[in-house]
Amino acid sequence: MEASPRVLGITQAGGQGSRMDVLTRERAKPALAFAGSYKLIDFALSSFAHSHISDVWVSVAYLAASLDPYIAHGRPWDLDRTRGGYRRLVPEQGRATSESGFADGNADNLVQIAGQIRQFAPDAIVVMSADHVFRLDLRPVVREHLERGAECTIVTADVTRSQAAHKAVVTVDAAGRVTRFSYKPDRPDSTTIATEIFVYDPQTLLAELARLRIDLGHEDDDSSGLGDFGDHLLPALVRRGKTWATPITHYWRDLGRPEEYLQAHRDLLAGRVDVFDDLDQPILSRWPERPPARVGASGEVNDSLLSPGVDVRGTVHRSVLGPGTVVEAGAVVEGCVIGSGVQIGRDARVHTAIVDDGTRIGRGARVGAPPRATKVRDADIALIGIDCRIGTNAVIEPGARLEPGGSA
Repeated sequence: MEASPRVLGITQAGGQGSRMDVLTRERAKPALAFAGSYKLIDFALSSFAHSHISDVWVSVAYLAASLDPYIAHGRPWDLDRTRGGYRRLVPEQGRATSESGFADGNADNLVQIAGQIRQFAPDAIVVMSADHVFRLDLRPVVREHLERGAECTIVTADVTRSQAAHKAVVTVDAAGRVTRFSYKPDRPDSTTIATEIFVYDPQTLLAELARLRIDLGHEDDDSSGLGDFGDHLLPALVRRGKTWATPITHYWRDLGRPEEYLQAHRDLLAGRVDVFDDLDQPILSRWPERPPARVGASGEVNDSLLSPGVDVRGTVHRSVLGPGTVVEAGAVVEGCVIGSGVQIGRDARVHTAIVDDGTRIGRGARVGAPPRATKVRDADIALIGIDCRIGTNAVIEPGARLEPGGSA
C-alpha cells in the first residue's frame, strides 16, 4: 500500500491586524468572533482537522496570549497529541532559525522557521492565514499538487473588482497554470485572487527563500526583507512556471477590514455562507458554556442570530449577538454585530455598529445610525472596542471609533 504523503500545516496567525482598528488593539485578529460563537482561527484549524492533517503549527506573535486559552493546545480540533499535533511557534533565537525577532510579513515568517521545516522534512506544506471564513477539504488540493509536480498551488476565489484591489490578483490559463501575479494592484485586470491558502513544495520553497534573501541583500540581517508573500516570494515562484491554481468552491471571505467583517455577517444572515452546512464536517470550535438564548415577553427578534446565553427583552433586527449579551426592554439593535457579554440598556438605539466584548451601553444612548448607502462602508460603521462604557443618553456618531476601555 502506498504511504500517505507527509503534510505539514502552518497557520499564520501573527500580525497586528491594524486595519480592524480598535477591534484588534487587545487581541490577535484570528481571535475575533464570527457568527457569535466561533473565532476566525476555527476555520483554518477545522480545515486541517477534517483533511486529516495532524501536524499543525500555529505561528503567532502579536498578543499570542489572546489565542492560547481558546486554542487549548489544539484540543477542540483533536490536535492535542503526544506525537505531532498542535504546536505554537513563537519568535526565537538559535541555530534552527534564520533570523530573530518578530516577523515582518508572512513570507518573512517562513524564513524564520525554515530550519524547523527542513528538520520536519514534509512532502508538502500547506500554509494559510487565519482571518478568513471558509471551508475546504485540503486532501484533493494536496493530491493534485503532488500529481502535477507543482512548486506552488494557490487556492483562488473570485471577488468583485473593488475587493481585488486589496488582494493578490492572479491570471490563470486554461490548464490551470498561474501565468501572472499582481499584488494589490490599483486597477485589477482580473477578479481572481489568491485566498492566502497555499501548498508549497518544501525544497523549492526553502531554496527560493534563501535565494531571495541573498538577492535582496539581507542574508546577514535580522529581517529577510521578503515581507509578505506577494512582495517577492509568489512573484518569484510564478516566474518559474510551476505554480498552479485551484478554485475554492465554497464561501470564502477575508475579514481584514470592518466593512468586510460586517458584510460577512450580512451574508450569513442572508443564507449565503455555506461553511456550516456540512454536519459531517462541522466547523470545530470551543463552544461557550452558557444556557440557551432567551427572548422575553417584550422581546422581538427577526432575521438575526442569537448565541448561547443571550437575553433579549428589546428589539433585534438583522443582527448577530454574541454569547451572554443582554438587550433590555425598549432597546433597539439593528444591522449590528455585537460581541459577548455586552449590556445594551433600556431604550438605547444601536445601528450599523460592531460592539466588542464586555461593553456597557447606557439607557437611552445612541450608537451609530442607519447608513446612507446600501453598500457597507467603513465610514458608516461605529466601532466600539472591548470593555467600553457608554453613558446614559450618550451619542456615538456613525464611523466613530471608541478605544478599548474607553468611555463616552
